[in-house]
Amino acid sequence: MKMRAVVLGACAVVLALGCSRHKQEAAKRFEEGQQTVKLDPGAAIKKYQEAAELDPTQHKYLKGLAEAYKKKEEWDKVVSTMGKAVELAPTYANYWFLRGYAFEQLAKKAKGGQAYKDADEAYKKCIDADPNYDECRWRRGMVSLWLDQADSEQKALQYFTEAVDVRPDRIDYYQWPASLYLQLKYYKEAAQVLDAAKSVAKPNDPELFNVHQLLARVYQQDGKLDKAVEELRAAKALGAEDHPEILFNLGGALAKQGESHKTEAVQMLKDFCRRACKAKGAEKYKSECEQATDLAQQFGESCG
Repeated sequence: MKMRAVVLGACAVVLALGCSRHKQEAAKRFEEGQQTVKLDPGAAIKKYQEAAELDPTQHKYLKGLAEAYKKKEEWDKVVSTMGKAVELAPTYANYWFLRGYAFEQLAKKAKGGQAYKDADEAYKKCIDADPNYDECRWRRGMVSLWLDQADSEQKALQYFTEAVDVRPDRIDYYQWPASLYLQLKYYKEAAQVLDAAKSVAKPNDPELFNVHQLLARVYQQDGKLDKAVEELRAAKALGAEDHPEILFNLGGALAKQGESHKTEAVQMLKDFCRRACKAKGAEKYKSECEQATDLAQQFGESCG
């Protein structure tokens, strides 16, 4: 009996040493993958696979493998790999997020189908794991719209609003419920959401450009042209350098106000044509350039 105990103890030591060596080698392969993944995802994938085989209990190796597959846009492999990862670490919200994102990309490629439902479920589990994971709430809103069910818009509004509540400093989040309210012709609600974005945004937040633009659309649809022009002026002050289309939008809005705003309207349209209707911009802004030319001609002017 004593000898048997000694033998069993020795075996346990050997197994432990072997296990330890496997874990050390796995960690080494993982680090090699980390160093390679940016320049050569394919080589990193091999390293991550070897690491996961050597130590199948370490979920971070699977996460690394999935991220490498993501770089190669092999979404089915991201899904299957993260499926194994969440089995090992079901409380890691970022694991559920990556799995949901991969399902979403598969659904877009297939133009619908079960993958959107799978994405929604993964994002739900992400939120269950971490209620403050704002991007899971936001993406769940997007998926709800893609699902195109009877209550899709209601659910999307709910999830978009939750994302805003969790991260009120993410100004881009406000644009989604506002856009949906605008689409549904709930102009008051759309304006309230966008005004809330303006109230919390930092003065230099680049997303304010889009907020002003969207709020201008809300006011135009609601027949409040003066307020629309005010918002377009604010957008122009923020982003005219990078967004020449704001000149067209402002010029068009001023043109609707008639002769009293003719001079400024024509100037905006001319500036737009000069900046956007030549060379590469001519194709990108083809429709706007044609409209700008027509509007300028209505005032007896040429655009350009």
